[in-house]
Amino acid sequence: MGVLDENWFLHVRLKLRHFQLFLALDEQRNLHRAAAQLNMSQPAASKLLSDLETNLGIRLFDRHARGLTPNWYGEIMIRHAHSMLSALRHTGEELNALRDGNAGTVAVGTVMAPAVTLLTSAIERVHRERPGLKIRVDVDVSKTLVPRLLEGELDFAITRIPAGFDIERFVFEEIGEEELCFVCRQGHPLADKTSLSLTDMATYPWTLQPTGALMRQRVDSLFLHHQVAPPGQIVDTADVLLSLALVDKSDTITVTTRETANLLCSPQRFHLLPFSEALSVQPYGLVSLRNQRLSPGAAALMSTLRDIIALGSSPAALHHGDENGHAL
Repeated sequence: MGVLDENWFLHVRLKLRHFQLFLALDEQRNLHRAAAQLNMSQPAASKLLSDLETNLGIRLFDRHARGLTPNWYGEIMIRHAHSMLSALRHTGEELNALRDGNAGTVAVGTVMAPAVTLLTSAIERVHRERPGLKIRVDVDVSKTLVPRLLEGELDFAITRIPAGFDIERFVFEEIGEEELCFVCRQGHPLADKTSLSLTDMATYPWTLQPTGALMRQRVDSLFLHHQVAPPGQIVDTADVLLSLALVDKSDTITVTTRETANLLCSPQRFHLLPFSEALSVQPYGLVSLRNQRLSPGAAALMSTLRDIIALGSSPAALHHGDENGHAL
């Protein structure tokens, strides 16, 4: 077959069952097990795949004694199968929500800082106008959120676009940087210091985001820049509540965003350590897929977020609301 035209999927008789088979083969890497997962016979699964490959004129999977492995063409089909099936699941959720008298569903991903103030304020406002809108919020790091956005699991995200992703596939609307701070417990040996160096802090245990996370990269580069050996004892976790629990119960130090610290770190229990340098990570923003049309509910939440961002409100203003007592 030559170059595929815009209706190629009709010509090759692409079916929903093909998408399901692609995902089963990606998971099982074995035709017999994939067929069993889909309640098909192995001959039926084999014919479904081979007929498609024949019609495409492209081999999608490499056969070997142990099973099947997707080649580059197969990887493309698997990736888009994830997106297609996620979109169909979202369609069902929206249909059910409308049938039940609700206003649809939204799945949004976010890094920690905007989840604390920006997103919570937007949700409060949009629920006043659409009380039946079902909203799911997943808080994670950028390198996890962006693939989930590409696979259709999220409608949009408040995040960054990590290196290695094709930025042309996204619309990025910058919001701002995340300011970072060092946190210890009240009563920590360093809590009464008026100025501190990294060397002072490095002698204590730390809890940080896992290696590769943006905040962790920023802290690692800080130690490298100052030529200070990193802490010898580090607990890796992306869970900010677990980090603060460790800080509360020991001499552990952690790094978190200023907004998170303002919300979760009670002055009676926690202390923000003084450090002479301003510490932040690269700007985050509203991230959506360039060629994807948002559902009405997702578009409403996105529009509300844009309104709040346009006001340029400080975190304090977002918490305290407008002159009428409503959250902005």
